[in-house]
Amino acid sequence: MTYKKPTRYSFLPKPLDKLDFMGLFELDPFGNSLFIKRILMSIVGWITYFRYTLYNKLTIEGTEHLENLPVNNVVFLSNHQTYFADVIAFYHIFCSVKWGFRNSIVLPVYLFSPRARSYYVAASETMKGGFVPRMFALGGAIQIERSWRAKGQDVKREVDNTANDRIAMALEHGWVISFPQGTTSPYAPIRKGTAHILKNNNPIVIPVVINGFRRAFDKKGLRFKKRNTQLSVRFKPPLEYSVDESVESLIDKVRQAIEQDVPKEMTWL
Repeated sequence: MTYKKPTRYSFLPKPLDKLDFMGLFELDPFGNSLFIKRILMSIVGWITYFRYTLYNKLTIEGTEHLENLPVNNVVFLSNHQTYFADVIAFYHIFCSVKWGFRNSIVLPVYLFSPRARSYYVAASETMKGGFVPRMFALGGAIQIERSWRAKGQDVKREVDNTANDRIAMALEHGWVISFPQGTTSPYAPIRKGTAHILKNNNPIVIPVVINGFRRAFDKKGLRFKKRNTQLSVRFKPPLEYSVDESVESLIDKVRQAIEQDVPKEMTWL
């Protein structure tokens, strides 16, 4: 896989943008200020920190697989349990790794300089459900219109053809978190769009398996449902794949990598 240095976006015209050593005028590919994003991430990080360390216990494994990753064109594929608690946990971990910590968020000094080149794929309807979701959207949400589900109901509508372009822009700039099942329901099928992300962008793929979030938080991941819950986030080695593989083959690999094969005992139900 070949990687090029990510494009630098700025409020300032070239070549004045090179004078912005502090990154105060730096933008993401969608025109949002990275300086404001860092402030927002820091605030949300401090507000949510004790959710993962005091009220619940977060166990982290495999961050050694993140330490030497390039700054861009990396996608994290994970199973999904809540709308926001999962993503916030990822952001805590990414920032901690940036500061050189391994498998730990115990020392929250990393919140003084969070990793801003992080994005996550989210359904647009989720990000419009009130003030808090709209604020979280500023933290790097790549909003897509789901063609198969809306407002908790199965639907059939035109595919959001611009989604892949936005995801490609985010990958060119940084890391992207994607939940390939597109729902918080366990063992749901992998959406074909995930395979197209891999075929079109050839990113490094880090599979992730999470657990406990569904028990600890409500569906949105904003309210406690049960405290003193064991949470876990396990990063696995980069997935081996080829862009020449079929969509079906890639889907199978992703499903197995994030451990979402339906258990045999459930197939009899």
